[in-house]
Amino acid sequence: MPVHRRVEVSEVGDVTVVRFVDRKILDTANIQELADELFALVDTDNRKKLLLNFSRVEFLSSAALNKLILLDRSVKKQRGLLKLCGLRPEIQEVFDITSLDRMFEIYDEESDALPTF
Repeated sequence: MPVHRRVEVSEVGDVTVVRFVDRKILDTANIQELADELFALVDTDNRKKLLLNFSRVEFLSSAALNKLILLDRSVKKQRGLLKLCGLRPEIQEVFDITSLDRMFEIYDEESDALPTF
């Protein structure tokens, strides 16, 4: 079982739920470590259904957004699904402004998102 420092991973049925440890995802080294952990779930562990729960995250840098876009591509290449939930209003606003709300399926609560897989 891989060690995760930036995320907490759990299984709900066949969906892998990922909760972020850091409240602010800003630092370049931390973002890369986070990306490595997320991509390993898809590329190494062959997880096809990912739900990223952002309820603890207060701030997300543009570099972190870029990693999410790349992760989405990787998941789709594996014929999987990536969905998001728990975005705070200020983070949701960034997704709206950048039109990323059209790229990602975003739900208010984890319990709203899980049945959609």
